[in-house]
Amino acid sequence: MASLSTWFRYAAHKFEYSIAISWQKYNVGKINSTELTDAIWKNFFQGRLTFTHWNKGGEAMTPIVSPTGGTLLVRKLANLSPTQVFVGDVVLLKDPEKSEDLMIRRLAALEGYEMVSSDEKDEPFVLEKNQCWVLADNQALKPKEARDSRLFGPVPMTDILGRVIYSLRTAVDHGPVENSVMAMSQDAPVLAVELDVEEMAKNNKT
Repeated sequence: MASLSTWFRYAAHKFEYSIAISWQKYNVGKINSTELTDAIWKNFFQGRLTFTHWNKGGEAMTPIVSPTGGTLLVRKLANLSPTQVFVGDVVLLKDPEKSEDLMIRRLAALEGYEMVSSDEKDEPFVLEKNQCWVLADNQALKPKEARDSRLFGPVPMTDILGRVIYSLRTAVDHGPVENSVMAMSQDAPVLAVELDVEEMAKNNKT
């Protein structure tokens, strides 16, 4: 059972997300000014800050995801800014080579970072605005096997769908995902309130 202080922190995160997502809809004309307030409260009372995603597995992100796959709990992020997503976070994103597919990788660099290759033939470059660099956790894999930014280059931040905060590999093998210190602090109240391991296990395909 989450403590009262945890619930207050959770409510603050949820209210911030509700405002951000409703404002985005207003800015693109999906709702008008009279509907804005209703949308904020509807998101706050009826929405969740997480969703589950089945990952088919592979070697790239072991041991977070087993080679046979697993169910992930993903934190929704309304603003993909330096105050919401950080280097070291494991993220769910659109596959740059297969846009209909999703993949998980770890953020290694954000806009403004200078990227220097171990190959002296490659010129250093700086990640442009709203770009990021993602890597597989399994560094034993070659770029082609890992299928990360070493293969396909920088990824648009807009391709990120959320931060992976919990991984269920099997009904008895599961736990929180090690993200950046800032992210884990922000996600702690969300995890405490919305995590339902039994429900995740029911949806697990392994």
